[in-house]
Amino acid sequence: MHLKDLDYYLPPELIARYPAKKREDARLLVLHRETGGIEHRSVKELPEIIPPDSLLVLNDTKVIQARLSAEKTDSGGQVEVLLVEPAENDGDQAWRCMTRSSRPIRPGHVLTIGGENFEVINRDKNMAVIRFNKSQGQMAQFIRTHGDVPLPPYIDRATEPMDSERYQTVYAQSSGAVAAPTAGLHFSRSLLDSVRKAGHDICFITLHVGPGTFKPIKCENIRDHRMDSERYIIPKKTADAINRAAAADRNVLAVGTTVVRALESTAINNGSVIESGHGRTDLFIKPGHTFKVVKTLMTNFHLPGSTLLCLLYAFTGSEPAKRAYADAVQSRYRFYSYGDSMLVL
Repeated sequence: MHLKDLDYYLPPELIARYPAKKREDARLLVLHRETGGIEHRSVKELPEIIPPDSLLVLNDTKVIQARLSAEKTDSGGQVEVLLVEPAENDGDQAWRCMTRSSRPIRPGHVLTIGGENFEVINRDKNMAVIRFNKSQGQMAQFIRTHGDVPLPPYIDRATEPMDSERYQTVYAQSSGAVAAPTAGLHFSRSLLDSVRKAGHDICFITLHVGPGTFKPIKCENIRDHRMDSERYIIPKKTADAINRAAAADRNVLAVGTTVVRALESTAINNGSVIESGHGRTDLFIKPGHTFKVVKTLMTNFHLPGSTLLCLLYAFTGSEPAKRAYADAVQSRYRFYSYGDSMLVL
């Protein structure tokens, strides 16, 4: 597959800059893989649409207020800092960060953030490593006080107070993501209750979504693209539930591409068995991938040329996915993080 195969036309006005009034009010395009049929439904109808006795797997990562405004102490130059993750082997003392400034940030530079000075101690894979000298609790408080919600660039507006709630799932628990697992944004507490009352089960994994989720594929041959690594955790309770479901041939529904990547990563390494524990994944799912766990997928509409769209192609086949996207554009669905959703059965 080539990069041009992941392109499609999207009128700019279909990019959602704000969420639906209520989470479950979003529209839901349902694609049936066996027949290629398409239905236009609502997210609130999800409990009655999915196969009976399904097991839904959701990502409970919590988006941190990862965007910080900094100033170079030597020149007064402005720097935008995006916290990505704690630097390995450095406890809670340093973070790997993406930075944006008129001139590159280098080791030895000192940045002022919130009235405190912090040193850039390294460059690591095109990221700055900044030493904060704060405990985990102190750093969490510092981020809450001085950070901002890292909205995706295509939303193209300043952060507003409501974003701190709406760019976060209602079940977010484990802090560490710099982008929301957006398929999960459609679930209200009442919808989760409706899912359970309809006879389905719900379990959770954690995958801390990194900025690589927005990293476009630039290689003409997509197989040359390399994914950024992301951290995930699969609790034993979740692993056991999924393995039991697989043994009973129950439907396992992944809510979001992050869930797919976490589950498929551990399944590949463990003979289709889900193993609990911590891990990292740089799995790039593309056409030709044999899905070992996930049978049904709920996901938002993705950017052209993205690894997320490539994963969808792998799950549905490229032609059904292209038809579904063309139908969504014609039907004026809202796209991307704050947009509508898609269910692939």
